[in-house]
Amino acid sequence: MAGFCQPGPVQGVIAMVAHPSITLFVDLSEGGGIVQDSEGGRAHGSSVAGLAPGDLRLGGRCAGAVECLQIRLPPPLAVAVLGATADLGGAVVPLADVWGRDAERTEARLRAAGTWDERFAIAADTLGRRLEARRRPDPEVVAAWELILADRGRVGVDSLADEVGWSRKRLWSRFRSQLGLAPKHAARLVRFDHAARLLAAGRPAAAVAASTGYADQAHLHREVKAFTGMTPTAVGAAPWLAIDDVAWPAPPVAPPGRFGRGHRPARSRPPRP
Repeated sequence: MAGFCQPGPVQGVIAMVAHPSITLFVDLSEGGGIVQDSEGGRAHGSSVAGLAPGDLRLGGRCAGAVECLQIRLPPPLAVAVLGATADLGGAVVPLADVWGRDAERTEARLRAAGTWDERFAIAADTLGRRLEARRRPDPEVVAAWELILADRGRVGVDSLADEVGWSRKRLWSRFRSQLGLAPKHAARLVRFDHAARLLAAGRPAAAVAASTGYADQAHLHREVKAFTGMTPTAVGAAPWLAIDDVAWPAPPVAPPGRFGRGHRPARSRPPRP
């Protein structure tokens, strides 16, 4: 989780880099709030972005402060929490369409909280309660996803099928229907994410291509362009990638008391004009 706060007036946007998770944006602003622009159109307020949502940009145009809670869920967990992951492969939909009235109640509780740590705790409690009441994906699907992550997207579909004891066809069908992407596309996304982190760390594109399993720098360029519409250089400078190093929860970095419980504070990152 990460918290964003930008005092008003606000007129700016920030582009989201594709990520191997389902992302919830809970709008806590008073007034105009955040705006999501994507290939599917424009939406206001809290939303859910699926895996590889394409050209997604978030911003705000209001007189008051813009506040947003971002929650990233691994796809197998999102299935249990949202119950609609298969419909979110590349979509951005209002949170209310997924959670119904629970979305409005959760937003009200989060707005009433006095600190970001209280907001994170409320969000974690809400996710936990929904997790207990929802179905979960097949263990084989979860295992395949974990194998893709462990190999950073370089594992083949045949190897995945052998590992989980399914046929290639059955794995493709179950994985696609439950997580919203085919196994091969999921592996591409995970490999891209690993490459994007290295680019953001300042590694040259040629070195990144070699270390992440791309055929060459041109192959890396094509994949980055396919997922983001940007060049590797632009992705490496994308501000969206900078939030993960301080996302909550995090390992303690100070004695208890300095930040309340020894956790890192939430990053407040404004939309960039």
